[in-house]
Amino acid sequence: MAIRRLPETLVNRIAAGEVVERPASAVKELVENAIDAGARRIDVAIANGGRSLISVSDDGNGIARDELPVAVERHATSKLPSDDLLDIRWLGFRGEALPSIGAVSRMTIVSRQENDESAWAIEVEGGRVGSVKPAAAGRGTRIEVRDLFYAVPARLKFLKSDRAEDLAVQEIMRRLAMAHPGIAFTLQQDGRSSFRADAVPPSLMEDGQDLQQLGRLEQILGRDFADNAVPIRAEREGIRLTGHAGLPTYNRGNAQHQYLFVNGRPVRDKLFVGALRGAYADFLGHDRHPVVALFLDLPAEQVDVNVHPAKAEVRFRDPGLVRGLIVGALRHALAEAGHRASTTVAQSALGALKPQAAPTMPLPFQSTFGGPSRWRGYDNLRPSSVPGLAEAAALYNAPQGDFSRDVFGDGTGEVPIGDGLAPAARNEDVGAAPIPLQNYPLGAARGQLHETYIVAQTADGIVIVDQHAAHERLVYERMKVKLEAGRVPRQVLLLPEVVELSDAEATRLSARADELAELGLVLEAFGAGAVVVREVPALLGDVAVQALVRDLADAIAEYDSVLPLKEKLEEVCGTMACHGSVRAGRRLTLDEMNALLRQMEATPHSGQCNHGRPTYVELKLADIEKLFGRR
Repeated sequence: MAIRRLPETLVNRIAAGEVVERPASAVKELVENAIDAGARRIDVAIANGGRSLISVSDDGNGIARDELPVAVERHATSKLPSDDLLDIRWLGFRGEALPSIGAVSRMTIVSRQENDESAWAIEVEGGRVGSVKPAAAGRGTRIEVRDLFYAVPARLKFLKSDRAEDLAVQEIMRRLAMAHPGIAFTLQQDGRSSFRADAVPPSLMEDGQDLQQLGRLEQILGRDFADNAVPIRAEREGIRLTGHAGLPTYNRGNAQHQYLFVNGRPVRDKLFVGALRGAYADFLGHDRHPVVALFLDLPAEQVDVNVHPAKAEVRFRDPGLVRGLIVGALRHALAEAGHRASTTVAQSALGALKPQAAPTMPLPFQSTFGGPSRWRGYDNLRPSSVPGLAEAAALYNAPQGDFSRDVFGDGTGEVPIGDGLAPAARNEDVGAAPIPLQNYPLGAARGQLHETYIVAQTADGIVIVDQHAAHERLVYERMKVKLEAGRVPRQVLLLPEVVELSDAEATRLSARADELAELGLVLEAFGAGAVVVREVPALLGDVAVQALVRDLADAIAEYDSVLPLKEKLEEVCGTMACHGSVRAGRRLTLDEMNALLRQMEATPHSGQCNHGRPTYVELKLADIEKLFGRR
């Protein structure tokens, strides 16, 4: 077949297939254009999941009358003044959004600049551009997109339900709103308001924490996130990282609650995913994921945002530097959190403790005043005819004697179990001096429940500690310090093991040989496409060398890290800590309980065990009083 040029309309529709994947993609492009135009308020409305209508209005700078026809041409933009693709300072820059959307829909643009006497409008239908006409509108731009994909009906078959498309648009709005807290956003779906984020004024705390950023995150992610997140602030070689990261005990079952931004642009990048996994590897199980919102700002020449059609991925000039900055900042912030556990743990506990009204049933065989029963049909019911009812009635009518002796048996304060077992709760008075509660966040131990849980009194509440999980974390942290203080003990293989890999994998592993040696794994290149392993970490015992090396090769290729080896070492340390810690079922003296509490207060990350579960629950006195109706 002869080579020919494709018609312009077909070219635009092909481009639209790359840029406009679904209604949410069109919303993203139009809202980003509004942000670039300096808008302080952006209002979005859609109908039928965005199929019938997408409307985006802003109060930005607007488009001049003579520039409207140019704005809907391909590769026409005002955002590359120096024609330098390595100096991109805007969200949109390729000039494809408007012509691509107009090629597959009926689009109307109405815009007015501040000094213009009137607004001007232009229509694009299936790629055909109309003339510019006068219109009525205030300062800014309003773009309406109707009948999306009417020009390419086949695309409609690949869209999901209206509800699914609505949720996708909401997610786009949430992410863009997080990145730009100074702008007000609203979203209406089928006439109903579904999202609103008011503009947050700039504000900083004395420690430099960005309250504007935190205020917007609280609007979108909720108060729970704001209460259970630690601030992130780090800078290295001109690259700045800010944001907030949830405590390990504040986690989710999937990675959908991880929000990552580069120079104000929402991205989904595997480097970030690997960095988060590495930073939280010590604290979360493999099936749990942290909740974070991180904002990375770096010079434009150090990042390439032109590597993905929808600009959802970026490429860094120095990915190792970026990854190290993220991991280091997160670990430092989590360490500074100390023994903190998320408040949602206490809220869940209080929810489970809410008293349930006991079902009541009036006695059917006797009226209150001794007269005949008013319950017709129950004349034959007598205490002797209902199993257990006679005993209940006798207990109810029994005379009240010595209450303490009836409840506690011989008055010793121990509840009689009946089967000869020891009491489930103990409180020992060892004559120790009283502990000043205001000086210790975890308070003073008051007793032990079921030989597993320590109950402590704080200045304004109580704390319940899982003694095994807490001590396991303490032992694990001590082992980690020793592990990091010197080289990991190594075991020489009697027969060095050769692992065959691809040339690229072998090269990457050989380049990281020094780092691997510090972790106890000694390997070197062994011809083309192979490495030979001579020593392994002694902690791992009889390890599957082939599988370990291949996992390392995959991790280096995908995340540029040696995480699998670190995870295995930490897993062994965790197992050793589990076996070497105070077990559930062991009685502790009051001094031992208080010593454990003091160690927890002084040890980073002691608020959660190695799998992200809390080691203690704190209940405030005010909340407890609410349970009993005292507030």
